[in-house]
Amino acid sequence: MSDLPRKAVTRTAKLAALPLGFAGRATWGLGKRIGGKSAEIVARELQQRTADQLFKVLGELKGGAMKLGQALSVFESALPEEVAGPYRAALTKLQEAAPPMPTRTVHAVLAERLGEEWRELFLEFEDKPAAAASIGQVHRAVWHDGREVAVKVQYPGAGEALLSDLAQLSRFARLLGPLVPGMDIKPLITEMRDRVSEELDYGLEARAQQEHAEEFADDPDVVVPGVVHQSEQVLVTEWIDGIPLSEVIADGTREQRDRAGQLLTRFLFSGPARTGLLHADPHPGNFRLLPGGTDGEDEAGPESWRLGVLDFGTVDRLPGGLPVTIGTCLRMALEGDAEGVYELLREEGFVKESIELDPDAVLEYLLPIIEPADADAFGFSRGWMRAQAARIADLRSPAHQLGKQLNLPPSYLLIHRVTLSTIGVLCQLNATVRMRDELEEWLPGFLAEE
Repeated sequence: MSDLPRKAVTRTAKLAALPLGFAGRATWGLGKRIGGKSAEIVARELQQRTADQLFKVLGELKGGAMKLGQALSVFESALPEEVAGPYRAALTKLQEAAPPMPTRTVHAVLAERLGEEWRELFLEFEDKPAAAASIGQVHRAVWHDGREVAVKVQYPGAGEALLSDLAQLSRFARLLGPLVPGMDIKPLITEMRDRVSEELDYGLEARAQQEHAEEFADDPDVVVPGVVHQSEQVLVTEWIDGIPLSEVIADGTREQRDRAGQLLTRFLFSGPARTGLLHADPHPGNFRLLPGGTDGEDEAGPESWRLGVLDFGTVDRLPGGLPVTIGTCLRMALEGDAEGVYELLREEGFVKESIELDPDAVLEYLLPIIEPADADAFGFSRGWMRAQAARIADLRSPAHQLGKQLNLPPSYLLIHRVTLSTIGVLCQLNATVRMRDELEEWLPGFLAEE
């Protein structure tokens, strides 16, 4: 393909074509119905065509378009099964790959940022990218000291593309709503816009990744590649092999699914406690399952498999770890303390001063959502996720009415999205997870002080 489309008018035209395309296919579907095709067949064809266009546009444009696609992809498990199939294949493609930028563009960036003699830094450099994502792509290489490395090269014009895309996407966020029942897309897009500068700063990313790499060095469960070299638009890190989580989702064994789910949950809660940082981009393309044995054979069994974690471009800085309020509120809810939960939510701004709610109704709203924290082991599934989404999305349900009156304080926005996204991935994995174990170990306030 050509270079990353940078002109705002070009990107805007492509994105604007999405809702027009949705409308056009609806008209096409009506014509098919009049022509005698069954509603079910027409609906399936319509969904497939919509999904194909969605992937094509979001994937080709990269930037904010693809970033939104990746964020949405972890929530496909909330879709009704008869709708999910076509979108699942299209959206999960965005978790691992996108059309690459031309080799000449990659070489130009490397020459500008590493110097004209950049090839001398490498013993080997593969021009074909190993992965292409929203604002950069990764090339496999061998550093001059013999280490295998991943070279992340930022697309020229990525900043303008991100802002242009997200501004345009916010204009028709309502049309994307049906992709994720019960979720308001617009705040998600706004949050992405607010973090564009961080996402583009490979210096910040290098520091966040190195802090994790040092903290998790020799960890039996989590592997974070160390940083080898960093300059503007180029980040070189240690290479790690492993099974992409998207492949585990597609056809992993029961043991792989459960182990990946447990480790993902462990990393979600242990990361902030150990580093003061929350990895805030939990889509499957950023994780690998690493077998514990030699030559890719796991001799010691699933318990020796580790989780490889990539891409620290977006993090939430939490110097004291996750807020103690979360653990305390969760514990009190599981104990059935409706009044205590309600008072804590009011203090933290989840319930505004101008609003009065029934504490028992609030507790009833929360209990199905926090069910995984109450079980010794919980089986995450698309069915469970769909039930939660349907309960909150149903305009007639008490849960929907109550949910509309709750508030999400800005300091909790990213934590909330990361937690929901991780749960979405656990449901895609269909993993059975001992979440309570991880909460007791890592979440402040979850265990009552003695």
